[in-house]
Amino acid sequence: MSRIKGRDTKLERKLRSCLHKAGLRFRVCRTDLPGRPDIVFPRQKLAIQVRGCFWHQHHNCSGGRTPGSNQSYWAPKLQRNAQRDAEKDVELIGLGWQVLVIWECEMRAPSDVEKITGKVASRIGKKVEIPESS
Repeated sequence: MSRIKGRDTKLERKLRSCLHKAGLRFRVCRTDLPGRPDIVFPRQKLAIQVRGCFWHQHHNCSGGRTPGSNQSYWAPKLQRNAQRDAEKDVELIGLGWQVLVIWECEMRAPSDVEKITGKVASRIGKKVEIPESS
């Protein structure tokens, strides 16, 4: 588990690349905010959390299931991750930030990432042209 990354994951890099190509500028991993959001738009007070379905227990997909073996280890660990996520999101909202959670399963195809880019742009009030995937 020492190889599990806390930042600059493949999903984060893919989303950041698409956001940058669309002309959106942001900050990465602000350590002064609760939960260290993955992508931050400071002026608009929008924090984006990119979450893996397994580690953060996404309830609406098959990737969020708890392993069948060693339940006494995995169940509390994964439940605590989900609980911590909820607590940090509430803290951010309390500080006046909007929180946008993007799940791993929502980013499978390049067109999905482009849709998310459009969603982010509309949340921050920018009109962007989504470049063609290459």
